Amino acid sequence: MAELLDGPVLGAVDDAQGTDLRSRRGALLLLQCDGQAAATEAKRAVRLLRGRATSVESTADQAEADRPLTARRLALPALERLGRVLIEDIAVPRSHLGTVVREITAIAKRHDVRIFTLAHAADGSLHPILVLDPDTPGIPDAAWQAAGEIFAAALRLGGTLTGEHGVGTLMRRWLVDELGPEQHALQHRIKAAFDPHLILNPGKAL
Repeated sequence: MAELLDGPVLGAVDDAQGTDLRSRRGALLLLQCDGQAAATEAKRAVRLLRGRATSVESTADQAEADRPLTARRLALPALERLGRVLIEDIAVPRSHLGTVVREITAIAKRHDVRIFTLAHAADGSLHPILVLDPDTPGIPDAAWQAAGEIFAAALRLGGTLTGEHGVGTLMRRWLVDELGPEQHALQHRIKAAFDPHLILNPGKAL
């Protein structure tokens, strides 16, 4: 397991739980090794991270290891305290994980939108979570623009609009950007062949 929490997420968890995760600087990467080779894998991970991370901590004590894992589990409830959450779902090659996190940070600043990023770092899957004002109806233009730039960044880095959750209705406006016009048209023709009367899942992406 490899989970990444960016700085804004750490701050939100600190505010909700009274912890001091934000003192770890920019982000927190949680690694958990298991199986017969767990100890060897953990030592190898520590060697790789030393010199690259601000600090590295390792433990074989389950209770001690559970504390940061609990923070990860509490991340979404901590964000829900702040407003209405809009969870996005991109994936990029793992080699570009740091790049896309930095781009998301810049996008949030550029559009003045609160974005908190969680990532399943082992497979390059990220959840940029936009937190919106609960008193503002709908989705503000700035949030749409920020989301569009996040998706564009994922595609530019060789990734995808959705790593886990599927396109759904909110992301369908960007589907053609990933598929291309020919593939997008082909999807519509396949749908028409099996559903000529448009009675299956009407009004959705296809």
